[in-house]
Amino acid sequence: MSKELIEKRRQVIKKHLFLLCPNNSGSTYLSRAIGTSRSVWSLDREGQHVVGFAGPSTVETPWPLIWGAADKSLRHFRDSPEYDWDRTKRAWYFHASAKRENAPVFLTKSPPFLLIPDQLAANFMDVSFLFMVRNPYAMLEGIVRRWGRSGSETIRQKLPRIAAKHIVTCLTAQRANIREYTANSIAFTYETLCAQPDDVAKRITGLVPELDDLDLTQKIAVKGTYNEPLRNMNDDAISRLKPEQIAMANEIFRPNAELLSHFDYRLIET
Repeated sequence: MSKELIEKRRQVIKKHLFLLCPNNSGSTYLSRAIGTSRSVWSLDREGQHVVGFAGPSTVETPWPLIWGAADKSLRHFRDSPEYDWDRTKRAWYFHASAKRENAPVFLTKSPPFLLIPDQLAANFMDVSFLFMVRNPYAMLEGIVRRWGRSGSETIRQKLPRIAAKHIVTCLTAQRANIREYTANSIAFTYETLCAQPDDVAKRITGLVPELDDLDLTQKIAVKGTYNEPLRNMNDDAISRLKPEQIAMANEIFRPNAELLSHFDYRLIET
């Protein structure tokens, strides 16, 4: 890596913005839209997947989409001795891109980071957080669909239940994050983002004033599948769930109905 380049960017980057949300929650559009701001340095992939990242990555584990479902996987991401934030910072700064060389804000996201906002706050200068959640059934469908392409057949048989455990863990962590970091964060749902993009953009700008050109209504290419303005895909996603998948997930969601309700989500009964 070019030490000169990294040091130059270290001098101009004054703030760090972390988008923390569960996987399959609509964060790709949001992060890419924020990345179009003239004030932002961003990465072309999740921070955990950038070459040089020093820490656990979901692609190197048996639980790429369900890392919140068991104590072992949670420990792997919360307590890993692999975290080296100085090394990671150098890698992120080197691989980041921006519309102008003096952009003052660095942005990244990685779903497991919602477990470690304390580490991010302790190791980066002037940190702000965007906390987002999405309807748990829509997240569930995304996990089930993506797992079906390449995941373990053994896990696939009970995946709705495992994925529901993961989602409950993420929502629990997110509720705690929102309470802990009120002074330097904003929280919103995917549904609000879709329905009120201008309002969410104003809230983000209120948190990070440098993003005064933020546009959350623009067309953005997402995962090679979509190139369009943000729209709520929950109904489409949930409609693809089978009744038996919903019933299995509800074995976990039902005892946690209060948690879902906290974010204004309701159980779906089959």
